[in-house]
Amino acid sequence: QVQVVESGGGLVQPGGSLRLSCAPSRSIRRISSQFDMGWYRQPPGKERDLVARINAGGSTTYADSVRGRFTISRDNFNNTVYLQMNNLKPEDTAVYYCAIPPNIWGQGTQVTVSS
Repeated sequence: QVQVVESGGGLVQPGGSLRLSCAPSRSIRRISSQFDMGWYRQPPGKERDLVARINAGGSTTYADSVRGRFTISRDNFNNTVYLQMNNLKPEDTAVYYCAIPPNIWGQGTQVTVSS
């Protein structure tokens, strides 16, 4: 059973923007606001790594490669976490996963940055 669902991926040109959304399922929606949530990504042929993470209080952590370009935020009223991605680069191409680490993961959404 998928407990978090990502949306918003797609194909974008270098320098463009995308916003990813992550919505918890009904079964965990009420409690999800109490936990850290994060976005991770897995480029082709590489391991999955942290992109950004946000805790229940709103404090954030970013990978060095995205700091200043990506912004993670959460809407606790709607129980949704967002990843705003600006100035996208080809090296940002990956499958992006939403998670309530360490055990709850979405199925991923593809982001492709290419001209």
